[in-house]
Amino acid sequence: MTDQYGRKIEYLRVSVTDRCNLRCGYCMPEEGVEQVTHSEILTYAEIVRVCRICADEGISRIKLTGGEPLVRKGISSLLYELRQINGIEEVTLTTNGVLLAEQIDSLAKAGLDAVNISLDTLEREQYAQITRRDELERALEGLEAALQYPNIRVKVNCVALHGVNEAQWVPLAGLAKRASVDVRFIEMMPIGLGKASTGSSQAEVCRVLKEAYGEPRFLSGRFGNGPAVYAAFPGFCGKIGFISAISHQFCGDCNRVRLTAEGFLKPCLQYSYGADLRELLRRETDDAGLQAVIQKVIFEKPRCHQFTTEKEAGQDILDDSALEEKQMSRIGG
Repeated sequence: MTDQYGRKIEYLRVSVTDRCNLRCGYCMPEEGVEQVTHSEILTYAEIVRVCRICADEGISRIKLTGGEPLVRKGISSLLYELRQINGIEEVTLTTNGVLLAEQIDSLAKAGLDAVNISLDTLEREQYAQITRRDELERALEGLEAALQYPNIRVKVNCVALHGVNEAQWVPLAGLAKRASVDVRFIEMMPIGLGKASTGSSQAEVCRVLKEAYGEPRFLSGRFGNGPAVYAAFPGFCGKIGFISAISHQFCGDCNRVRLTAEGFLKPCLQYSYGADLRELLRRETDDAGLQAVIQKVIFEKPRCHQFTTEKEAGQDILDDSALEEKQMSRIGG
């Protein structure tokens, strides 16, 4: 369906857990977060039901996220069930890669279409500092394992951190030079602990890569489910992407809504409002009742976020009480 601004909403990001086996400084405190109990998160049957109703409303692409989705047992069985829903054309996964090597075969057999692997550095000591875990070797093993499945598109996501990982942008981009993997650089989103981190802009990253690899050729067309823009560098097997919510706001083309692990349907990452589908599911609300609520959330999706201080003409101006205060691990990456 379309929202009140005429945007076609076809992409649902589903968080299956708030738990993670890493502790990235911009996402989660070192001691972790207060985890919700297993009974507070949606069951796989509940997730499948919500996704089936969303598919009836035009959702055709689903991304499984967390926390770290691979820490939840039986994720491949969920993926398989989602892949069977009429209207769902693609199910993808985002992961830190640490558990990927041991699960990629079952995920592939379940019908996984693509995987995004979060990787901010290729330097072991720095990886341990950023994630507070010494797991770079396993993450790289997960990347290499995924590349052995030609039917699964592989992308690497790097958060561009000012004063932290600039020296790693060129080596990370180099992964796309040697293999058919797209490497995307993401601007820091000021959500939760991310508010205390300073990100680098698309222009800064592009300048560094241009010095190392030559003039990029920006590509037209769509190469995934989300808002990334892509560039081809000379001699590269894969592409370089940029997800630049701050410097190149893409809200006008936003096509997504989010379902948290606790069953809260969010129309926009920055805002706290939406609908508690878990309560409705456990009150045994029928499909028509759930569908009406989902339709309302999608239709009322806000025009744009307010991460920047300058407001464009016609932009929604909402009270601070409407802004999201939860950590990203509770929302879904």
